[in-house]
Amino acid sequence: RTAGGYDAGTLAADAEALLDALGETSAAVVGIDAGTPPAFLLAMRRPDLVRRLVVMESLVGRLPGAEEFLAHGAPWWFGFHAESGGSEPGHSEPGLAESSLAESDHAKPGLAEFVLTGHEDRYIDWFLDAGTLGQGVDPAVRDAFVHAYTGTEALRCAFSYYRALPESSRQIQEAVRTARLTVPTMAVGAHPVGSALERQLRPVADHLIGHVIENCGHIIPLHRPDRLLGLLEL
Repeated sequence: RTAGGYDAGTLAADAEALLDALGETSAAVVGIDAGTPPAFLLAMRRPDLVRRLVVMESLVGRLPGAEEFLAHGAPWWFGFHAESGGSEPGHSEPGLAESSLAESDHAKPGLAEFVLTGHEDRYIDWFLDAGTLGQGVDPAVRDAFVHAYTGTEALRCAFSYYRALPESSRQIQEAVRTARLTVPTMAVGAHPVGSALERQLRPVADHLIGHVIENCGHIIPLHRPDRLLGLLEL
């Protein structure tokens, strides 16, 4: 498992390299949650490659527009997941959250890994339940999630996206400082993000449409797949 490379810019470059390796010269790019910032940066960097962008249930760095969503602070798990292994729990260096983490720190398990190892199934069940507004998911899907995220190393990789958020935010700010989002873009919201993503993208996008799926949890593809497919086919 890789020690670093969880920032949005690196992930966008990885996606670009994958498309190149596959010989694809044009792609419709769809991203949800942590996949949204890399998808956004890929479209910003390579509008010739991305013919359409669909992003869902996420924020794009610190771009204006998400103030209402963040009025009471970010969701609790952001801070929990972001606590790195670079310092002892409870003794974070001042300003650490505002800077990118040292590469060596990415390979160290953080607080969340120590707390959750051995209890991954209960933690994942909570997110799958909350993300579908109590509906839950097919047992086979649930088991696949638990298998993928069981073990300290698997958890470290999952939480490294949160620990790279300051660097990802810096990359996004730099991108919008020098360019606009020119590809046709759709922003899809549900609960809890709603229209915050659309409001963030509105000032920087040339061709943007937004949709909020009512009575739908955060994990849109699992909770309301038919309604999502209907939007993707527009």
